[in-house]
Amino acid sequence: MATSTLSKIKTTRRQERKLEQLSPFELKNTLISLAQDESKKNSSLMLNAGRGNPNWIATTPREAFFTLGLFGLQECRRIADLAGGLAGIPEKKGIARRFEKFLTSHKKAPGIDLLKGLYKYGLKQHKFNADDWVHELAESIIGDQYPVPDRMLTHMEAVVRDYIVQEMCDRTEPKNPFKLFAVEGGTAAMCYVFDSLQQNFLVKKGDSIALMVPTFTPYIEIPKLDRFEFNVVNIAARSMNKDGRHTWQYPDEELEKLKDPAVKVLFVVNPSNPPSVAIHPGSLNKIVKIIKQHNPNLIVVTDDVYGTFVPGFRSLMAVIPENTICVYSFSKYFGCTGWRLGVIAVSDRNIFDKNIAQLPDHEKARLTIRYSSITLEPEKLSFIDRLVADSRDVALNHTAGLSLPQQTQMLLFAGFALLDKRDKYKKLTQDLVRKRLQLLWKELEIPLVTDPMSAGYYTEIDIRIWATKVYGDAFTKWLTSHFEPVDILFRLAEKTGVVLLNGGGFDGPEWSVRVSLANLDTTDYPRIGKAITQIMREYVNAWKGN
Repeated sequence: MATSTLSKIKTTRRQERKLEQLSPFELKNTLISLAQDESKKNSSLMLNAGRGNPNWIATTPREAFFTLGLFGLQECRRIADLAGGLAGIPEKKGIARRFEKFLTSHKKAPGIDLLKGLYKYGLKQHKFNADDWVHELAESIIGDQYPVPDRMLTHMEAVVRDYIVQEMCDRTEPKNPFKLFAVEGGTAAMCYVFDSLQQNFLVKKGDSIALMVPTFTPYIEIPKLDRFEFNVVNIAARSMNKDGRHTWQYPDEELEKLKDPAVKVLFVVNPSNPPSVAIHPGSLNKIVKIIKQHNPNLIVVTDDVYGTFVPGFRSLMAVIPENTICVYSFSKYFGCTGWRLGVIAVSDRNIFDKNIAQLPDHEKARLTIRYSSITLEPEKLSFIDRLVADSRDVALNHTAGLSLPQQTQMLLFAGFALLDKRDKYKKLTQDLVRKRLQLLWKELEIPLVTDPMSAGYYTEIDIRIWATKVYGDAFTKWLTSHFEPVDILFRLAEKTGVVLLNGGGFDGPEWSVRVSLANLDTTDYPRIGKAITQIMREYVNAWKGN
């Protein structure tokens, strides 16, 4: 047998073929189990680089959250403070003056400088009424009210919008402002967007949609569901540099697939996942040109969660705002996946409202019935407000919206970034992932491709290219004919305790693996690099022995 000199693993090739049909995040569970066995056997530490949950947090906004909570409780007890633990609710009259006194009397409290700066920011930048501004803060931190407006609280929306413009539009104010819908993280945003697009007949079952791939697996899996059954057109990031290495950019011939007006929606993760590379400005311009000249009703849904890790990042929402729905999650940048914080951003001037107004009469009639319980003029209900209503099946629209404490923490994260004029925090996070990226690749047998468009949050390693570049075509042919693309993942888990994800599961190259640079200690990444190289050399030795 050609693989006789390669040490055996528990998982057979037949089992690998079955398991690689799973989502990478489900396959991961099997790999973790194998890696745990290896770790117990050799008393070593399992290294799970398969998930992108960051192992850092932003401290100052959290400190400000808890200190603001003290003020909120103080305001409640000012109204009533009964021995059994019952208090009142914050009173608006004079609350700004009391807050200013609180800021002065708690000079050394954690996060107090952020609270001071954010308070002044609202007054100076947006001319907020002081009592209205502070009352919103106090009620939100306490969480004693339903969200009103349910889409997002007024003052908080204004500040978070500033943050989105700063980070997603490279500080360039759009011609038309964006409205925000505060949601339970990027996951909820995806579900709401898919649902409302279909509910409002902007995309229908069986329609063609485009995916820029590789991409986050739910964008691959959701369109296949019975409810949608979309015809998926892949826009593949298959551009290569002069050395035959991936740039993870999109060649013009791929982007030109968007010219077809049958393609109704373009789904984008930018920077990409798993390559973690932002779309090149030239490609952004190409997409804009295609939309304007060939497919003006193309809906763009862009998931920009990793944008803050690329200097000078510009989202599609910055270059084609009228066609774009932007999904942004605070989870990765601020280390707050457990908070479930995200926003959906839609420009005031957009094609969604225009296209709904131009629907056939029978579809308009159905939508009039759907939304008639929440407005006397359903035809005037904006798309983003339909998103809010649809998120609660319309009937529960009056209790829609993200919880107020969640919105408060979101506000504090946004305010922290807006007031950080030197981008100290941003540089810390960017430098951290880049250092880990370099340490990992230093231990591989193939050099890292340096790229200013790289976020460095993940890296995708193409094993086939490595095999060919370092060991030649004969070895690559032997490797790919005798093993499944996921074999290296099982060997890594069983022999080294390292867990990675398969790039093929993200519609990337079949023989690629994804490494998260976010969730392990910096010192662990050289070990991961050595482990991957170790397995590659085992393959090479087996090949040479045969």
